Amino acid sequence: MTSPRVTTTSAGAPTGQTTMSAMGDGQETAGGSGEVVLDVRHLTKHFPVGTPFRPQFVHALNDASFTISRRQVVALVGESGSGKSTTARLISRLMPPTLGEILLHGRDVLKTEARRASLSYRKSVQMIFQDPFGSLNPVHNIGHAIGRPIVVHNKHIKSAEKEVYDLLNTVGLTPPLEVAAKFPYQLSGGQRQRVAIARALGVNPEIILADEPVSMLDVSIRMGILNLIERLKEERGIGFLYITHDLASARYIGDRTIVMYAGHMVESADSTDLMDEPAHPYTKLLISAVPDPEAGLGTSEVVARGEIPSLIDPPPGCPFAPRCPYVMDVCRTVMPGREYVKADHWVRCHLFGPGNGQDGPKIRARHSEIRRAGRPVILRPTILCPPHARGLKHAGIGVTRLLGCSCSV
Repeated sequence: MTSPRVTTTSAGAPTGQTTMSAMGDGQETAGGSGEVVLDVRHLTKHFPVGTPFRPQFVHALNDASFTISRRQVVALVGESGSGKSTTARLISRLMPPTLGEILLHGRDVLKTEARRASLSYRKSVQMIFQDPFGSLNPVHNIGHAIGRPIVVHNKHIKSAEKEVYDLLNTVGLTPPLEVAAKFPYQLSGGQRQRVAIARALGVNPEIILADEPVSMLDVSIRMGILNLIERLKEERGIGFLYITHDLASARYIGDRTIVMYAGHMVESADSTDLMDEPAHPYTKLLISAVPDPEAGLGTSEVVARGEIPSLIDPPPGCPFAPRCPYVMDVCRTVMPGREYVKADHWVRCHLFGPGNGQDGPKIRARHSEIRRAGRPVILRPTILCPPHARGLKHAGIGVTRLLGCSCSV
């Protein structure tokens, strides 16, 4: 029994059959050197549950598309269960996708390596797991943990002792001779995470998938790990997929940030632009939940009602519709497509149009006018129609009166 296939029309409505575009709609250029190394297109994962006579599927990831270039850090943020780790595991080939494409330098590895990933692919794409202690074999010392991948991927090397010492120096674990002789339980959490990074670097990867590499570390040593990732990006030209719950670290280290909710990518932009001018209501909710010491007790919070939709029987429209304070009737029935707020900032939200670029520019122009003015603005009847009036609330301004096709703010 196979999982039902998923697709969207031009407006994002499910149709039951998937249409692959010739070019991935995840072409994003924020940061990086411009050379795309990894191109993920329409990646989808449905986990089978239930019984053979009553099959059901958990829609863990739906239609994920993005790219990673050299010297680029793409941050993937969202709450638990949004599909972040599933995305990383699919790209690392630890599990097969339901459908989609994974292109490494333009080559679809899911077609050329259908049964299992080749050593060359695993050498190019490495992963750093969230729990450094669980990802290290407790019966082998650190030297073996770092040196074994080097020997596996380089058959002509019999001993990788020198390479191990060089890698330990690179990640700041000194003296390397003493550290290599220790076992994982003899190291702190930050040291174990540095060992995991050194192990990934041993095979000279082009892409590193970092699944919350600092979430289990003390605040005092998180900055050291983030600075190490930044240095490796610049010195070795490595592209990173940085998965995190921490919006502050995503803004600090990420060139581009992608927001995920209930298995869907709902917004993507340059990290600074996304934090300063979020478009999707869920992104606003995430940012409002971050404590602001300067605001004190007067911190404003975006109100969200309802519950997260079931991933086994998801609603047909926008997954955030049950919780969105600006929900419209179309949100409950049609999944919005990508609407570009700026050249490199897209959002999936009906407040900005259906995703085909027709209505979004008018709303974006009005939002920009409101932000620049900093005072009440009157919108003319020819500019804004009632179905999109709720977009003004999305900009943080309450609609006080709505008469016909004109409104006062």
